Amino acid sequence: MTSPEAIVTFEGSDGFRVVERFGEVRGEAVCPRNILRSTFRTIGVLIGLAPLDHLTDAERVRGDCLTRLLADASRLGANGVVGLHFEAVEQSDGGTRVRAFGEAVLLDPDPSAPR
Repeated sequence: MTSPEAIVTFEGSDGFRVVERFGEVRGEAVCPRNILRSTFRTIGVLIGLAPLDHLTDAERVRGDCLTRLLADASRLGANGVVGLHFEAVEQSDGGTRVRAFGEAVLLDPDPSAPR
């Protein structure tokens, strides 16, 4: 079983054709609220420092979410995910839940595609 190599937000991938559809796959990750980190971010903004760690947290959670989605697709035997979507929801405790979903597919090179 190989790990998915093509991940697109479109319903297909240029140069490939979908030969089998396995259904929806999902991934989810949570970034808990960290009051201490939030306080330092606020101080950083007030004194003119860019809150770079915020972007790092967001990237980490998005990456964790995508890793889980790809593992789900790989278990099904897919080598691609089409129609990828992300959803971020703020939870009541101040944390952020990120979900990714798409359709796991088996892609094959399209012999009729221009090279």
